[in-house]
Amino acid sequence: MAKYRKLSRTSDQRKALLRNQVTMLLYRGKIVTTEAKAKEVRKIAESLIASAVRERDNFETVTVTAKVPRKNAEGKRVKEVINGKKQTVYDEVQKEIKKDSPSRLHARRQMLKVFYPIKEVPEKGAGRKKNTKQVDMVDKMFSEIAPKYANRNGGYTRIVKIGQRKGDGAMEVLIELV
Repeated sequence: MAKYRKLSRTSDQRKALLRNQVTMLLYRGKIVTTEAKAKEVRKIAESLIASAVRERDNFETVTVTAKVPRKNAEGKRVKEVINGKKQTVYDEVQKEIKKDSPSRLHARRQMLKVFYPIKEVPEKGAGRKKNTKQVDMVDKMFSEIAPKYANRNGGYTRIVKIGQRKGDGAMEVLIELV
């Protein structure tokens, strides 16, 4: 018996399809797909959520000193002439950063293997490349989804049957985060 469904696709097509559906499920919260695809998506999504829940608090906050370029009122870098050359002036700033433990870093990299990059486009500036922003799905997993399921032992998704698709009669389902 096979360990996974082949979904009548080659391995690269199947992996791309499942990565896309898992990314959209965790970004939007629910998707409509066929029953066989939903069962495969559920396996991947639940393992990612479980690793995010396990590693959600596994970091330490560290204060570091960083060099930041000084900027004027217009937002441009301030430059000084030193030895006949224009050089940018830098200020030292204290920053607090999260330092992942090795296991959380591993979980983060495993998630990055699955997630496709998502660009969020605001409705007001639709069609403009300038207003788009990149969504950090891994950060969303650790900061939004993991705390939501912190006291739950598995069963993070639900599959609800909708009915048969008109064209080919395939059973359509709604897979959603509980």
